[in-house]
Formats: sequence, structure tokens, C-alpha cells
Amino acid sequence: MHRVVIPELLDMDAGTPAEIRGSLRDLRFINSWFGGVRTTTRLVEHVAHQAGKPSLSLLEVAAGSGYVPERTSAVLRRRGIQLSPTLLDRSPAHLNSSRPAVAADAVALPFRDGSFDVVSCSLFAHHLEPEELLRFVHEGLRVCRLAVLINDLIRHYLHLWLVYAGFPLYRSRLTRHDAVASVRRAYTIDEMRTLLSRTGAARLNFSRHYLFRMGVIVWKGQGAEM
Repeated sequence: MHRVVIPELLDMDAGTPAEIRGSLRDLRFINSWFGGVRTTTRLVEHVAHQAGKPSLSLLEVAAGSGYVPERTSAVLRRRGIQLSPTLLDRSPAHLNSSRPAVAADAVALPFRDGSFDVVSCSLFAHHLEPEELLRFVHEGLRVCRLAVLINDLIRHYLHLWLVYAGFPLYRSRLTRHDAVASVRRAYTIDEMRTLLSRTGAARLNFSRHYLFRMGVIVWKGQGAEM
């Protein structure tokens, strides 16, 4: 299945406030039940163990309401790892959390070099075209001290079929459109590997997760294989 770029309605705020809220609730549901939180948790936990750090600061890019880093923090706390997230999103209207938050551009992060241990994103990389994705990762490597984490979809025919099968679960018409668009424009692991090899990262780790999720660790310093 070839990658096809289809504009996503939530990106354009092309809906009523109620539809946008419904779509954000759908995203929380998807991340809770279909591997999103688990993927980010595994990636952060791996970095913490490899770095020997029981606490990490994290910048979550395209964070929305901050559900993924919030749930990840709760899981890791029970495992003895303290995570301190800061949220970043292009739209102030998407940010709804008690955590520190800023509205800014993901490819021009408004932070000094080495401001956070980790820069992370969930269901964001597929929104970016190849050169934009490279700019985001370069910015993430500049801002982080340890690694950039990418939690995203894997493009596959079966994944697309599962999205259509899930239509009755979605609250918002935006989700029904955007879920299909997301799979169609997602990258394969091989495509992501080829692209990120251009970043000059110290090491790249790739992993597959539940229901066509990929996890990527782009190490700034010396890392270990997953």
C-alpha cells in the first residue's frame, strides 16, 4: 500500500467545538486500548534503564490534552520511575492539563539546547512529510539530553481494515475521517529507518507494538539495542 497524504480534519480544526472535543476523546480511547500508552511507556522505561536515571523530564510534542504522558507517568510511577512531562501543541485550545504547557511549532521548538532528558511524540510523525519529520527530529535532538521517542502507526492493509471495523466505536465524524487518513499517510518501519538514518543519531532502535504501532528511539548519546 503506497503512502497517500490526506489532510486530517482535526489538524485544520475543521469541526464544531463539540466535534473536536469528541475527536480528542476518541484519541484518548485509542491510546488507552490500542497500544498508545503502552508503546510510550515501554520507550520511556527503556531510556530510563539504559541511562540509569530514576527520574526523567520529558517534552511531549503535539501533546493535545496530555493524556499519553499523563497515563505513562502514572504507570512508570508504580515501577519506580518519576516522569515530569511538559506539553507542547500547535493549538492552545488543545492543551488542557495541569502540567506545564506551551503552544508552539514542533519544527522550531522554543527551548534551549538540552532542556529536557527526552523529547517524545505520539501519533504525530505521520502528519509530517519526510523533510518536516527530519526537521522535527533534528530539533528534538537539539532540545533533548538523551533521546527522541516516536510512537506512531505502521501503514498496512490489515491496519486499514481494522480502522474501518472500528467505526462504531468513534464518537466524532472527525475521527472516522482522520483514522483512515492517518493509516494511509503513516510510514512503514523500513521507510522510517531509511529516513531517520539521515539524522546523524548515535543509534536508532525500532520496535513493533500492539495493533500496528511502531516505537522508535533516536539516541543523542550512546544507547543500547532494544
